[in-house]
Amino acid sequence: MASWDEMALVGRVARPHGLRGHVIVNVDTDFPEDRFRPGAELYVNRRGRVESVAVVSVRFQQARPVIALHGVDDVNAAGELAGAELRVPRQLLTALPKGTFYRHDLIGCSVETEDGRVIGTVLDVEGTLGGSRLVVGTGDAGRAAGARSDDVLVPLVSEICRMVDPAAKRIVITPPDGLLDLNRKV
Repeated sequence: MASWDEMALVGRVARPHGLRGHVIVNVDTDFPEDRFRPGAELYVNRRGRVESVAVVSVRFQQARPVIALHGVDDVNAAGELAGAELRVPRQLLTALPKGTFYRHDLIGCSVETEDGRVIGTVLDVEGTLGGSRLVVGTGDAGRAAGARSDDVLVPLVSEICRMVDPAAKRIVITPPDGLLDLNRKV
């Protein structure tokens, strides 16, 4: 089994749903029907111990999966999972078509303009397959993901992101006028 840090995030438990141990998941994958199907194996980190949990049942409510997990049989057990990340080993991920990328492949990439000016490092990828954006940290390189006022949000579209090379950890952008200043402190 891969280590926790080598696994791909596919969702986060939002909260319990009902009294029978079901949980609502905030999705972090573009393939929720595959990741949260009955029989799917997910991993959770409980107090530093990585555990496998199997999806027993699933239904979608307002585009979010409501899942039952093996061994999570009541609201108290489900409540213990609130906020927990759900991950899968990266080797189980489906190969993507050319020009598409998994979020984890883009995190840590250096973002620069075509003339070589370094903007920062990708801290997170927000949105969905139809409308994703890069959260580019422009300072405090070691801090956790999540947009702050000195971060830049860059739409992940070919008109702006001209070259995306996850293997080289590099993204070259052609930002429209004013884009890089939208989130800057005044």
